[in-house]
Amino acid sequence: RALNVLGAPIIHLASTGGFLGRRNATLLIGLPEGMTEKAVEALQRSCRQRVEYLAIPLEGSPLPLPTPVPVTVGGATIFVIPVERFEEF
Repeated sequence: RALNVLGAPIIHLASTGGFLGRRNATLLIGLPEGMTEKAVEALQRSCRQRVEYLAIPLEGSPLPLPTPVPVTVGGATIFVIPVERFEEF
């Protein structure tokens, strides 16, 4: 939503993370020259990291007692790739 103000075409792809197996959002954003920093700033305001606890069973324990392990989730990974040609129909 924060990127809507940029007026750039955004393609939203549903994806799943490999480690936790949770849903992610993969965005492909076509930006005109000079708009990259504004997009990065908008994503920084919207995509926050947080700590969640994942229950991991204790190894070697006679009882299946899970131990909560902190895992950092959320945030964003941004790749800036120059595009030679872009067409929209």
